[in-house]
Amino acid sequence: MWAKAFIINMKKIFPFLLLTIGFACKQVKTIHPQKKDIVETVYASGKIIADSEYSVYALSAGTITKKFIKEGDSVIANQLLFLLKHDAQNDRVEAAQNAYTIAKANVSEQSSILNDLKIAVETAGTKASNDSLQYFRLLNLWKENIGTKSALDIAHNTYLISQNQKKSAIEKYHATQNDLKVALNNLHSQLSTAQNDLDNYSIKSINAGTIYKTYKEEGEAVKVNDLVAMIGKTNQRIIKLAIDQQDIDRVKIGQEVLLKIDVTGNTIYTAKVQHIYPTMNEADQTFRVDAVFSQLANQPFIHSSVEANIIIRKKSQALTVPRNVVLSNDSIRIKENGAIKTIALKTGIKTLNEVEVTEGISESTEIIIPTIK
Repeated sequence: MWAKAFIINMKKIFPFLLLTIGFACKQVKTIHPQKKDIVETVYASGKIIADSEYSVYALSAGTITKKFIKEGDSVIANQLLFLLKHDAQNDRVEAAQNAYTIAKANVSEQSSILNDLKIAVETAGTKASNDSLQYFRLLNLWKENIGTKSALDIAHNTYLISQNQKKSAIEKYHATQNDLKVALNNLHSQLSTAQNDLDNYSIKSINAGTIYKTYKEEGEAVKVNDLVAMIGKTNQRIIKLAIDQQDIDRVKIGQEVLLKIDVTGNTIYTAKVQHIYPTMNEADQTFRVDAVFSQLANQPFIHSSVEANIIIRKKSQALTVPRNVVLSNDSIRIKENGAIKTIALKTGIKTLNEVEVTEGISESTEIIIPTIK
């Protein structure tokens, strides 16, 4: 009896289930794929900098006595920008120069020190020659049994002493000459160091360009390595971008860049990737990429923020679907002949909002839009 009742009840319920399922199928929302242009990009942010931009630092401590430039000025390489007070260093250079001049004179042909030693060498040489003649004269006489042994011995000792004195005079001359040359070289090094230190009180440009920023004024004190100015090329600009480490492998030199600059609002500029730096910035996990404007863009300002999209690849009239209908395993749910089923796709370009489908569906496919739970 119970089984019979269950069968009767199921006969009543089954049509209702079919009706409910059919109603549910009719209630799902669907869309069709669309053909449109699709572009895959990598987002980047950064700023505009001057090409060959560099900072100028003070190499000595002191007070700025003269400032020769202002912001916007054009400068050439090695141009004087600032002058620091350098009286004490001037005195050191002058003292080093005087010492070097004296040392240079001491090794010249007019050197009084060396000339005195030359005279001593000549005197010792003359005495050695005379003593030599006297000794050998007495020696020859002694061989002929003329003269005394004591006189010969005295002449011999005098001869030996004068020979040693001559040798000593020559050695002293050469030793003094070498010492004077060493002293000259040392004083030349000291003079060069003093002059270099003096040069450091004159702050100069490294390369030609435009003064974009100065940080010090006349009368201000500076310490070693204080920043005093920023210089870069006059009209050339670099777009300095930061790329997330997960995207950097997709960025290549020569790729097109579309960007907006804060100071120019919604104007879109085009650029090209010029250089990719290999070292990651560990602070924000990004890589530096430099781009240059494709066309001459008059950008008088620098360090303005930019937002950019680097075009990785693009395709015209690609078959696309919204990204939210694609499941995690590159599949979608479709409605076909009243039934719902899941099919696999082959995909191409993916953006934040759309996915290119290269195989698996057509423009007539009815795709089910997932419900938001």
